[in-house]
Amino acid sequence: MPQKNGDPMILEGCKVLDFTQYLAGSGVTRMMAELGADIIKVELAGAGVGDPARLLPVVNDGRSGWFVQHNRGKKSLCLDWDRPEARELLLELARDVDIVAENFATADVMAKRGLDYESIKAVNPDVIYLSVSCFGRTSPWNTKPGYDYIAQAVSGIMHMTGDPDGPPMMVGSALGDTNGAVHGFASLGYALYYRERTGRGQHLDIAMTDALFHFHEGHLECHHLSDGEIEPKRFGTHHSVVFPAGSFRGPQGYIIILALDLQWKNVCECIGRLDLLDDPRLQSSTDRAKHRAELIPIIEAWMAGFDSDQEVLDELEHHHVPAGPVLTPLDALDHPHFKAREMVRWVEDAQLGQVPIPGFPFKFGAQPELPDIRAALLGEHNETILTDRLGYSAQRVAELEAAGVLHRGEH
Repeated sequence: MPQKNGDPMILEGCKVLDFTQYLAGSGVTRMMAELGADIIKVELAGAGVGDPARLLPVVNDGRSGWFVQHNRGKKSLCLDWDRPEARELLLELARDVDIVAENFATADVMAKRGLDYESIKAVNPDVIYLSVSCFGRTSPWNTKPGYDYIAQAVSGIMHMTGDPDGPPMMVGSALGDTNGAVHGFASLGYALYYRERTGRGQHLDIAMTDALFHFHEGHLECHHLSDGEIEPKRFGTHHSVVFPAGSFRGPQGYIIILALDLQWKNVCECIGRLDLLDDPRLQSSTDRAKHRAELIPIIEAWMAGFDSDQEVLDELEHHHVPAGPVLTPLDALDHPHFKAREMVRWVEDAQLGQVPIPGFPFKFGAQPELPDIRAALLGEHNETILTDRLGYSAQRVAELEAAGVLHRGEH
């Protein structure tokens, strides 16, 4: 699938056997599809729906918008992998791929079917095998199932989110799944680079909890270096050791300001309070955070003197104070920033028509345009995959479907 200018797409020719479901794993291969990878999505026929993400809301006329967003550009092969014939053809397919990806909760799901890393490596020695799970394959919790919010809880992200006197709160988007997917996507790039240099594949073990724990930018060392005085805990709408760093009520909505020590003078000049620069209680960001209950009303009173949030933001920008509006996801639909960055995409689906999805966050100069790709129907590519890749006849494929080894669906 070359680009319009004839150049190859970044992952053109890269073959992927994709056993992923839901989001953390499917998100990895979704990003690969945007770069031209040839992806066979293996869907399991046991429950009659293939990838359970096909059931996730919102479902219109049997078609899940969630599934469409995260599975565009993949060929669907639906089979009953507990049948020997299915396992045999999966191993045949695995012989000629660059990457195998899976995100089952536990390693034994693939192992007991002879599709784990060692089994695939036996037929494809230089394969790159990616496992994405909640806790990772070496954790004492490696037999526990886990989803996004569980990873948020265990990683400490939930502990750090919410009001200080209230319960821990979930981040309202799939932070763990999506971040795990991005980590998996990134790891594959380096694994492919390593194989290019050495000829050796490897097993990649990505844990959503690890990826979220990596978000803690200073909590461990701050606690240690302060001799325990700074304790990581949720602080609500304003940071506990940095000020100003939080959400301020503007004339219309909420505005975030994050100004560090070198920008405090800019803040004081902007709000017309140069006297605060000489206040001995406010000489460091941490000092100011201790007195945030006094400072927040001062800044919000200044904001209240404007007619609109945009006027406030313009004045803050004029004084080089880092700030931004609190937007909703729907605000992005018509926002000039998101339009300029092509971060809202209207994609075509054969059943749902035009559907808006978030755009591709990686901007590659070598591939400025994204492909026109669509999400497959369940088992849509059974025949294409088996005839093109394995040389099966159309009659043999029909026999496997009649025997219940292969399955098709309408959505």
